Amino acid sequence: MEQQKLPNATMIIVLSIVGYLCCCLAGLGIIPSAIALVMANKAQKLNNENPELYDNYSTIKTGRIVAIIAVALNVIMIVRWIYVVATGGFDSFQEQYDEMMRQIEAAQ
Repeated sequence: MEQQKLPNATMIIVLSIVGYLCCCLAGLGIIPSAIALVMANKAQKLNNENPELYDNYSTIKTGRIVAIIAVALNVIMIVRWIYVVATGGFDSFQEQYDEMMRQIEAAQ
């Protein structure tokens, strides 16, 4: 029997990479990376049911690993933003920014 490709392998890779790239945007990358992780887990279950039927399992594994890393980074960023907001760190950041802008305007 001819081997088939697991569904959504390319989409899993793309969503994982997008989630990884968006991790610095206050954790917004958790959405595509979580979707990629769910899709990869479904494809993994499908492959485990009949492994000799599919030939692109390595692509799914790669996408799953990247999605796990992206989810972890996004969770860290979300926790960091919660900490910054809770401790008032954003206010001090804003004060520093305002002071820099005043110095730039004064130099001109």
